[in-house]
Amino acid sequence: MKPGILVTGGAGYIGSHTGLHWGEAGENLVILDDLSTGHREAVQYGKFVQGDMDDKALVLDLIAQHNIDTLVHFAAKTCVPESVARPLHYYDNNVAKFGRLLDYCVEGGIKQVIFSSSAAVYGKPKESEVTENTPCEPINPYGASKLMDEVILRDAAKAHGFRFVALRYFNVAGCDVKQRIGRDNDDVPGLVKIVAEAAVGKREYVPITGTDYETPDGTGIRDYIHVDDLAEAHVQALTYLREGGTNNIFNCGYGHGYSVREIIQMAEKVWGKSIPIKIMPRRPGDPACLIANNEKITEILKWKAQHDDLEVILKTALDWEKRHSL
Repeated sequence: MKPGILVTGGAGYIGSHTGLHWGEAGENLVILDDLSTGHREAVQYGKFVQGDMDDKALVLDLIAQHNIDTLVHFAAKTCVPESVARPLHYYDNNVAKFGRLLDYCVEGGIKQVIFSSSAAVYGKPKESEVTENTPCEPINPYGASKLMDEVILRDAAKAHGFRFVALRYFNVAGCDVKQRIGRDNDDVPGLVKIVAEAAVGKREYVPITGTDYETPDGTGIRDYIHVDDLAEAHVQALTYLREGGTNNIFNCGYGHGYSVREIIQMAEKVWGKSIPIKIMPRRPGDPACLIANNEKITEILKWKAQHDDLEVILKTALDWEKRHSL
């Protein structure tokens, strides 16, 4: 039997897009998701199992049955404001449960782990473009939980001999370019999703939180990466590990950014209509600009963006929202 990949949280936004890419490549996938935020219909390939990643018997059974040698971990709580209000809940789900899952996988003989991390580990860095060596100083429990998980991975890999890649996502946006799956009922929708929802009337307006940043138009600048390109980063990460790659951490972004106003203006161009906005105060802790230095992932993983085009990102998001608002 071909070695299998256990994908936790594989019915969610990023997990389902990555599963689609691996499925098209003929990988042996097992998707484990409790469907608390994911969607069964988003799983296009592999065996789907509804269950809890903290169920040791289930995890060990899946590893044994499907010859699994790789864990890809997407399952996590990701809402920053909720993490501030419920820190213990986030540390339990994102850290304690992940640690136990990793323990089960070590017992089952897992050889490789790909971990879904976040640019939130950087907090509010002094520089606008961050490398993987930029000091990590998270400013909320969500970011702190991801950084703790990276430490757990490092220490467990050293003790138990598996190898890992942690991918630090920047602002993930857009939908499958063929419109087979998209972004639905997301607890943390992100600006592009919010703009698309406002365009089709699901929201009254797009909030612009802060217009007095030290940026060309006063609004915050972020690095937006198309979800299909992020999915390919996972594909490349697995190839790297299979070829003997050592433990590593990579930023996942395009190396340049767009402001909130630029996103809205491009969406209006694509949509052909104005989109309502509302000026609001800054959110505490938001940096003016946060951009990924992506030299490491392009050099080591040989990752190359295919959809580094703001118009493409917004068109895929708007098309999906339009189709699912009828």
